[in-house]
Amino acid sequence: MSISQTPLTSENIADRYEPRWPALAALFAVGALRLALPEPLSAGPAWLLIPIVAAMAIPLVWTRWRGLHRMNQVLGYIATSIVTADMIWSLGLLVSTLPAHRISPVDLLRTSAALWISNIIVFASWYWRLDAGGPHARDLRGAHTQGAFLFPQMTQPGLCDSAWSPGFIDYLFLAFNTSTAFSPTDCPVLTRWAKVLMMLQSIISLATIVLLAARAVNIL
Repeated sequence: MSISQTPLTSENIADRYEPRWPALAALFAVGALRLALPEPLSAGPAWLLIPIVAAMAIPLVWTRWRGLHRMNQVLGYIATSIVTADMIWSLGLLVSTLPAHRISPVDLLRTSAALWISNIIVFASWYWRLDAGGPHARDLRGAHTQGAFLFPQMTQPGLCDSAWSPGFIDYLFLAFNTSTAFSPTDCPVLTRWAKVLMMLQSIISLATIVLLAARAVNIL
């Protein structure tokens, strides 16, 4: 069962536009978390990611304001890809330096926590940007009747109004569950690309936790 499609007019389309600032704030949050990493575990200065995200935010806001949705979508992919690559690079550096015991226990704990949280935010951003064509496509659809994830609201219309559509917090919750339970909880996964991304997120989360535990008991 799916939520019934609500006819859209020029007035209610604008009312249903999902705010984009949570997704942009999430990228800045990853940049702030990068400040917790020791210099050897980051590509360049620890503060470098924040101005990069800020530079990407300007064309993202401008294209959104001008209604250049396709360009906005591409820029969003680029910004998220940069943040993702930086996180994976830092995780790789962490793995490579662990055997040498060059990182203090305090720095190791802080780095592992920062990368674990960054992993949640990064994959939440990808789910939000890719699901059902992205936020703009979901806005135009008027009701979330299709997508990569089967949210409870899609199967039980009584839980919400007929124009319900997931927001960034819904995808953040999904990503948090994936990193803690290593599986979806309330949202079955319907598409192959989403299953692949969730497997990658679980692998990164598990690797971070296992490496931290192994270092703690002096296995490495």
